[in-house]
Amino acid sequence: MFEQIKRLAKHSAIYGLGGIVSRLLAVLLLPIYTAYLEPDDFGSVGVLIALSAVLVTILRGGISSAFFRFYFDSPETAHRLRVLRTSFWFTMASATAGLAAGVLLAEPIADALGVGDPWLVRAAFVGIWAQMNYEQLTALFRVEERSLAFLAATLANLAVTVAATILLVVVLDWEALGVIVGNWLGTLTVYLALLGYRREQLGLQLDRPLLREMQRFGLPLVPAALALIAVNFSDRFFLVHLAGRDEVGVYELGVRTASAMVLLLTAFRTAWPAFAYSIEDDAEAKRTYSFVLTYLVFVASWLALALAALSPWIVRLLASDPDYHPGSRVVGLLAFGTAAYAAYIVMAIGVGRARRTQFNWVIAGAAALVNVALNVLLIPRYEMMGAAVATVAAYVVLFAGMTYWAQRVYPVAYQWRRVATAAGAAVALALAAKLLDARLPLAVGLALAYPLVLLPLGFYLPAERERLRALVRPG
Repeated sequence: MFEQIKRLAKHSAIYGLGGIVSRLLAVLLLPIYTAYLEPDDFGSVGVLIALSAVLVTILRGGISSAFFRFYFDSPETAHRLRVLRTSFWFTMASATAGLAAGVLLAEPIADALGVGDPWLVRAAFVGIWAQMNYEQLTALFRVEERSLAFLAATLANLAVTVAATILLVVVLDWEALGVIVGNWLGTLTVYLALLGYRREQLGLQLDRPLLREMQRFGLPLVPAALALIAVNFSDRFFLVHLAGRDEVGVYELGVRTASAMVLLLTAFRTAWPAFAYSIEDDAEAKRTYSFVLTYLVFVASWLALALAALSPWIVRLLASDPDYHPGSRVVGLLAFGTAAYAAYIVMAIGVGRARRTQFNWVIAGAAALVNVALNVLLIPRYEMMGAAVATVAAYVVLFAGMTYWAQRVYPVAYQWRRVATAAGAAVALALAAKLLDARLPLAVGLALAYPLVLLPLGFYLPAERERLRALVRPG
């Protein structure tokens, strides 16, 4: 079992390198965005990012999730090529239809979203087309467990993206349009290169019976994914209408600071589906899933604690304009919400393994309803803090609901006491940092003390306790 976890950790670490570079570059670009964009322009970018996430989910029709599940049904090359080609051509057709609709309807969409310029909408739809097709081809590296090739594609994408964004925003002064176009130029460039690289595998084949089977698996996941997007992005829509675009811009900086959690989450999510489905023996899979949840919650909680404690200094470092500094107040809440979402991802894999995805939309829908209700209730009075609370509450509902359903269809003996200890200790330390109004040295100390605080709480297994004691023992 531990060999399996080492394998997951290895690929997650390699995928994570791309995530680290991506986040670092995103952080380095934030001072450029805040210097060359007004908060309302930055808010428009955030709204269009949210729109893109919604439309990508709808246009995919669940095929991206089905690709990972069906690819491992047989080791035969012919079967795997059918799955790849069917997924590829469905994605190409759906993305192209979406692009055409977006270009034609750009003006009414811009009016409905309150972003002003319809060219921002047209640019966002080109990005949707590029993203969908790029991610379908890079998914092949993931099922092949070629994490280094995936990393190379990611780094090439980032290099072109950063160069294009700086050119368009700083040199050509394209403002918000430059951010949106810059974000997909790298994706489109690398996609075209991958198209040539994979040309022998991408024959003109679309297996309709297979597509129907994949859609039966994947389509129930679409409303669930949309509900998840509502949880992740609806706060921007409510903020823009209930508090104004300036508030969205400040909140967006807090969101992007908390998205350092994505370094962990993206690396894990990239490696997890292929890894989890590739374990053939159910007993081994269940034991592995149990330990994965424990250690993922430990790492995610530690990172969330660090972000919560250090958020005032991180935000000041990222934005020289003091108008953005209040965004630090939402960082901790959003980071811990993301930790709950990470745990949800582990729980959901059991449902996928059992092919019992029909109930997923009910769980995600309940979380979305909680999110929408709290946004409506809290934003008028508390503005972005209300939005952050609504997001965290929805993630908790999401995790709890998926835990209930997954344990019914694919029961696993998860280590709940250890999971609760890891999460609870991190939340307590984060609250201590806020209540004490900790200065930087104390905030750093509280974050670093987390593994030691877990020692007397009985979190560690005997061998882990001995290793930790050896690390901190004098001499």
